[in-house]
Amino acid sequence: MTTAISFADLGLADPLLRAIADAGYTTPTPIQAQAIPHVLAGGDLLAAAQTGTGKTAGFVLPILNRLMATPLAQRAAGRPRVLIMTPTRELTAQVEESVQTYGRHSRISSMVMFGGVNINPQISALRRPLDILVATPGRLLDHCGQKTVDLSGVEILVLDEADRMLDMGFIRDIRKIIALLPRQRQNLLFSATFSDEIRELAKGVLRDAIEVSVAARNTTAERVNQTVHMVDQAHKRDILSHIIRESGWHQVLVFTRTKHGANRLAEKLVKDGLAASAIHGNKSQNARTRALDDFKSGKVAVLVATDIAARGLDIDQLPQVVNFELPNVPEDYVHRIGRTGRAGAAGSAVSLVDSSEIKYLKAIERVIRRQITQVPAPTGWTASATPAGGHDDEHREAPRRDHGRRTGQAPAHRQGQAARPGQRSSGQPAGHGGGPVSRQEPRSEGRPAVRREGSGSSGHPGAPRPANTSAHRPAGSPGARPRTPALLSK
Repeated sequence: MTTAISFADLGLADPLLRAIADAGYTTPTPIQAQAIPHVLAGGDLLAAAQTGTGKTAGFVLPILNRLMATPLAQRAAGRPRVLIMTPTRELTAQVEESVQTYGRHSRISSMVMFGGVNINPQISALRRPLDILVATPGRLLDHCGQKTVDLSGVEILVLDEADRMLDMGFIRDIRKIIALLPRQRQNLLFSATFSDEIRELAKGVLRDAIEVSVAARNTTAERVNQTVHMVDQAHKRDILSHIIRESGWHQVLVFTRTKHGANRLAEKLVKDGLAASAIHGNKSQNARTRALDDFKSGKVAVLVATDIAARGLDIDQLPQVVNFELPNVPEDYVHRIGRTGRAGAAGSAVSLVDSSEIKYLKAIERVIRRQITQVPAPTGWTASATPAGGHDDEHREAPRRDHGRRTGQAPAHRQGQAARPGQRSSGQPAGHGGGPVSRQEPRSEGRPAVRREGSGSSGHPGAPRPANTSAHRPAGSPGARPRTPALLSK
């Protein structure tokens, strides 16, 4: 019988082991067990890891260890030793929270850099000594142009969720930034898949890299119970309200295809007496952060989101996902339902499918290589005078080929989201989800994205807790969930 390794077995310093213990973890996830020794050894790494695998802690922990082992006698202002680049504001914040959590017993300094906010506070922060800089490519280039940051001292470069950065059109920015870095450095590249594009990028960045992989392409969470209700578009809102009330759901993430659809659905659910809110690319960062915080705390029971706005969303122990409308791109379905059933927890994904969406359903079933169980629509609900989704142009729009580079939306199998290091129950560490971050707000979910950073809401950390579907809560009271997760982990 093989004995499970611990973080102490990986050779991490005592201050890091204390921080890991503070977070309640003892056993590394597979990606952490593979990646940490290679990073500690100083070699380049190409790693494939998807959501929920704990990849953030897989590079943050050994990076902190290396910095602590080789402190500088003098640190220059605005001259980081480590540069971590991510595609979105939310992921940037999550990585920074992970650095703060695991570096709490060290003197390592770090900061985030992203667009969509005033640049002056970032300039002020760069006037102080800095060890780790977590940044989105566009805003980092802005600082480079203003000479407010000095990249000549970077010893370690991390490209996190590199496939999403490519899909969002950041390849030119990335190459410009890499050209400003010292030639002698350690390079770590993390991606959901080893696509041809990623391997091409790796050739120009990595040297004699070790490859590790714990990801499976286009697979849906085994613990997610997937079902389909065949219903008319005009009745979807009423059926959704009925299901939420009768099931006593206290926390449900609902996906729509468009921003306007998200707004309308949230407004109509509120009229039905449900605590609901919407997040999408047209919402301000403060509004999106507030809506997400309300959702996590239980103040809001139903969060309605578009695919772009939900990227990077990491909600601890989310029990329920609903596809109010199926996505045009089948891989996005995998990405959506991956929000639940994470890190060994049970989850459920319900899709409301109109006859016009059957072609999308068939495409999804081909991608996931299984037929989704169809169950009869619930009875006992009463249709409202105003159709829920309506038969307007938005719901009857022609199918689009929403592939990453055209729309800024990465296919689901390439989309990353903040991944926690692992299950709290098995003692695995987590990275951290957190606040806002980005260079530019997307104006439209379906328009081409160039140098767009930030599309989702911040993730929530901490290891998963047992799913609570509130099955015994009285119908009609889904909004009360007083519990607030302790740590944001990725």
